[in-house]
Amino acid sequence: MKKLLTLLFIVFTFHGWSHEIRPAFLQIVQTNESSYNVFWKVPSMGDGVPKITPVFAPFIQMEVLNAPNQIPGSVIYSYKLSSDELLQGSILRINGLNRTLIDVLVNISYLNGEKVTFMLQPDKDSEVIPGQYSTSEVIKTYTILGVEHILLGIDHLLFVLALILITKGKWKIIKTVTAFTIAHSITLSMAALGYVDFPAPPVEAVIALSIVFLAIEILKVLNGKQTLTSKQPWLVAFTFGLLHGFGFAGALSSIGLPQLDIPIALAFFNIGVELGQLAFVLVVLAVIWLLGKTKINWPTWSKKVPPYVIGGMASFWLIERVSGFF
Repeated sequence: MKKLLTLLFIVFTFHGWSHEIRPAFLQIVQTNESSYNVFWKVPSMGDGVPKITPVFAPFIQMEVLNAPNQIPGSVIYSYKLSSDELLQGSILRINGLNRTLIDVLVNISYLNGEKVTFMLQPDKDSEVIPGQYSTSEVIKTYTILGVEHILLGIDHLLFVLALILITKGKWKIIKTVTAFTIAHSITLSMAALGYVDFPAPPVEAVIALSIVFLAIEILKVLNGKQTLTSKQPWLVAFTFGLLHGFGFAGALSSIGLPQLDIPIALAFFNIGVELGQLAFVLVVLAVIWLLGKTKINWPTWSKKVPPYVIGGMASFWLIERVSGFF
């Protein structure tokens, strides 16, 4: 039954994505009573840049400060806002957002030191700009970002799926997934707080390599060999989990953390990642249980299809990411 589950997962999730859909980032910093500097970062996909732009109230004048700056994975725009009226209480809308799958993280810093963080989404592309700081909004925003990151991060989910396929027994699966969770929580926190730093391209390449490794381990087990992963999957999960944590940290660094609420934002981004991962694991286990109730006799060769497909996808990502070094 596990082979059918894997095939269904691949069919419904593989659209060439090996990363999450990154959010756009809108930062507004008040410089004096009537002026604001605006930093607008839009994620790019190859040469394509989504046509989404921030739109402010009619009484706010927006001036382009610099030409767009193309960096790997994003395009950055700079503006200056001028208004004799307060920005607070006016409506901010992201034009074109409802035609995308992109979220927009908005961070506003006022002269009095207050900071506001909230998120706009395709089905909610406008918001009244608040003037009062809200910790609850930070909690909500970063929890959602964490959930979305893991559920749209196909490579991370594929790694978890491979762990489940090679691990036998309910309690062993719980132990293995817990080890993976603890490990990536450690490195995510350390990297996000600036204690350690690894360049993203090599990390992403080795994450793909970790999936290839698990696919090979599954094939060895199917051929009757005992491996380190089959004997102690929690150890392998913990080791590679440390690496995957750096991948999560890379995504978080591209989003940014509110300076007055770094611990809260980091904690709830991590909680969001765990909630998304838990939901995925529960769905996988539920489908395995349901398929176990069926009486289908799968041919012997079909057992090797899932690891070959998983390994093939991960090998493609590995080659793609390594070629990006040059």
